[in-house]
Amino acid sequence: MKKSGILLIMLLSVLTGAKAQNIDDALRYSQVFYTGSARFMSMGGAFTALGGDLSAISLNPAGTAVFRSSEFSLTPQLYYNTTSSVWNGSKSKDASSLFNLNQIGIVSNIISTNNEKGLVNLNIAYSYNRTNNFTENITISGISNNSSMADFWASRANGNSKNNMPDDAWAAYQTGLIDTLSGSNTSYGTVFSRYGDNPYSTYGQQIKRVITNTGYSGEHSFSIGANISNKFFLGTTLGISRIKYTGHLEHLESDVNNLIYDFKSFTYTDHLEATGTGYSLKLGAIIKPVEFLRIGLAVQSPTVYRITENYYDDLSVHFDTKVNNVDSYEYSNNPASYKYTLTTPLRVNAGLAFQIKKLAIISADYEFVDYSTSRFSNAIDNLSFSAENDSISVKYKSASNLRLGAELRLSNIYLRGGYSYYGKAFKSNTDNKNLDYSSVSFGIGFRQQNFYFDLGCALMSSSRLYFMYSDPGYLKPASVATTRNTFTATFGYKFGI
Repeated sequence: MKKSGILLIMLLSVLTGAKAQNIDDALRYSQVFYTGSARFMSMGGAFTALGGDLSAISLNPAGTAVFRSSEFSLTPQLYYNTTSSVWNGSKSKDASSLFNLNQIGIVSNIISTNNEKGLVNLNIAYSYNRTNNFTENITISGISNNSSMADFWASRANGNSKNNMPDDAWAAYQTGLIDTLSGSNTSYGTVFSRYGDNPYSTYGQQIKRVITNTGYSGEHSFSIGANISNKFFLGTTLGISRIKYTGHLEHLESDVNNLIYDFKSFTYTDHLEATGTGYSLKLGAIIKPVEFLRIGLAVQSPTVYRITENYYDDLSVHFDTKVNNVDSYEYSNNPASYKYTLTTPLRVNAGLAFQIKKLAIISADYEFVDYSTSRFSNAIDNLSFSAENDSISVKYKSASNLRLGAELRLSNIYLRGGYSYYGKAFKSNTDNKNLDYSSVSFGIGFRQQNFYFDLGCALMSSSRLYFMYSDPGYLKPASVATTRNTFTATFGYKFGI
């Protein structure tokens, strides 16, 4: 079926889509970048052994027991993300920003005694903290001399009859980007090769991909903590996590230099919306063997999410010549909806904190998480996730995360600094084996007896490889560098002192 055979595909067509969950989803929803109050963020999130901050409850529930009075805090945040990409020698930049509520929480004494031994106090607390921001804009642009996304769709179609190919390839077939080779019903060529008549293909088209992602993950923590003899602080937390993610991309290829026979341009749009709620349980302890030292340990169970996805895609193609006064075609698959369960990895945190009289605090955290244990399950349509789960086991590995923080007290003024490192999640035989994240943070705070006000800033950087589609041996990845800039301000009030 050449282009002349698709005259009736001028109108929007529909077909059930086949967007499947993939390992990118598993990693996206499993990663936690601890943010929260301005003090917490300024000190790199190194609070496993410290406690005493409402954001620390999400990290180690034993921190609930450290509070000596009831307290409320609220933290708005300004988030600014910048990206730069390099592909085929061409550089592009993009940016995104948003203003959000990063943290809110309250802790209250329900039992408070004057005892030096035994139960000193029992506290309950609620805290909400954002654990990841998905918002980012990425632009990738350049000239392609040996590949097109049409080649990817042709490879997806190869080996299938016209009525049995994957949905994205079917859209390419219906719009004339790909077609069967002469004498075959299961092999396909593209407009770039004149559907097999020019086996070497002609390229030189401009490719531009614009990615617009939005959303977040956040956790509601409900905690209870007990202070035993001012030496042992124990706590437990029920975590209710919420994710909201929108992934949108537009992939444009255009023959700007008029090199390709009968081809002008095509635009492919891919849109995914996901929402989900997950539950986890945390147990933690802080031990203070001597006055200047605290030792913290916390274990978080896997978070079990129930996720709903809605997906649609669209392809529009424009040609140079008209057939029966038609030179453009459009095809859309039916919007699709999926429900499934994702179980994220168990997390273990350990920390040390040193207090130098009333002058300074130094803290350090270590976190272990094994991303290869993430699992998909319980699809509403009973589809098997064995292939996806096998890919997770093969491509991901355990990661070690490190957080460091320091605070210097100058009367009522507090100066803070921190560093955090989130280790490599991909195994050494994968393209993004070197993907990690590092963050430098700093801040300042002012405290009176009942009121405190803190400011914090964190700059997180990472660099990764991004493949626009699969065309091994021809398509080169884009290099994408990202900087997440977060600015927070915390307003806090202590009562019942």
